[in-house]
Amino acid sequence: MKILVLSSLAYSLTNFRGALLRELKANGHEVVAVAPDQNAAVERDLAAWGIGFRIAPMARTGTNPVKDAALLSAYVKLMMAEKPDLVLAYTQKPIIYGGIAARMLCVPRFFALMSGLGYVFSEDSSARKGLRWAVTRLYREAVRRARGVFVFNADDRQDMIDLGIVTSRQNVVQVPGSGIDLERFRPEPLPRNRLRFLLVGRLMRDKGIYEFVEAARQLKLDNPEVEFCVLGHYERDNPTGIDEVECARLARQFPVQFIPGTSDVRPYLASCSVFVLPSYYREGLPRTILEAMATGRPIITTDMPGCREPIIEGENGFLVAPRDAGALKAAMQRFIEAPSLVTSMAARSRDLAEKIYDVRKVNHQLLDEMDLLREPWNEPATIRSEPAPSDDRPPESAGPRLQSAGPSRAIAG
Repeated sequence: MKILVLSSLAYSLTNFRGALLRELKANGHEVVAVAPDQNAAVERDLAAWGIGFRIAPMARTGTNPVKDAALLSAYVKLMMAEKPDLVLAYTQKPIIYGGIAARMLCVPRFFALMSGLGYVFSEDSSARKGLRWAVTRLYREAVRRARGVFVFNADDRQDMIDLGIVTSRQNVVQVPGSGIDLERFRPEPLPRNRLRFLLVGRLMRDKGIYEFVEAARQLKLDNPEVEFCVLGHYERDNPTGIDEVECARLARQFPVQFIPGTSDVRPYLASCSVFVLPSYYREGLPRTILEAMATGRPIITTDMPGCREPIIEGENGFLVAPRDAGALKAAMQRFIEAPSLVTSMAARSRDLAEKIYDVRKVNHQLLDEMDLLREPWNEPATIRSEPAPSDDRPPESAGPRLQSAGPSRAIAG
């Protein structure tokens, strides 16, 4: 079978979907990956894996209808030339315009991997009502005939129904994010003699950057030895992005070290004690959280769709209210006052990563749902909302949990 995989960034093909692409190839399929930009390193890796690469120009963050029409035209031409049997698209524009192109050309099978509803559907959307309406309509047309829509958390499925993007009868399948390579992200020893909180994410207001630096300012007054770091790429074009000038200002005014974005976060995760993501962006299931869990780090994040999914309150981390620097400070303070929590929660994070978020299990689940496996897979990871509590917690205190279970199930009604 010939498979076309549509992305919005070349780097994501190898960094986020590399294991999936290799798994598709290993199951005997011809795979062609598509991105809007050229990246020599990505192209070398794809070629080494025996995967084709094509360019489809895209304005990733723009809303210019002329440019988006050009993207649709590019996808149509590409599909006419490649004649795929199946199209798999992820992120907003590839899903929308790839899905519409696949419908126009009657591509036999189209699947959408919804890694989060994104900026347009975040809470702070009073100025985006028109854009949200337009994106909702486009999504609806794109996935109307999709064989399946993969989501990373249960909230997205219900919200898509409420918005009219999908109906309760459509095949919507929840998977445990994009998974994590447990060989690449290994458990690392915790730092000794210091406590360091690390935030990794795109530099956007929605990621809770300002709440983090304010919490750091308050904590530093009484805990001068504690360290605070932010690692991420500048977002110059994003409406809520933070650029170099603003980062420099924040670094001067707050006791936080800003580290430029990198292609390898492992050394920084290894050097931190606790991972923090106070995001109120509409996440799917943040990969950064999974990377930190696989490294063996406790997590502090917000009680928001996607972010809360991999957290068992009090076992591998804490959930805090979004946009609340005081609540964030209080959660961080707990680790300062009880350093033993870092060790116990670190071990639990790695345990959950192994049981649920192993990329091999996640990819087998995806291939199984798309009927692309050479042989059936009997042990995929899945998510249950009410699994049995652990021995040391009474049933009444058990919140949403994650566990490894049997064959995956669609969560469509």
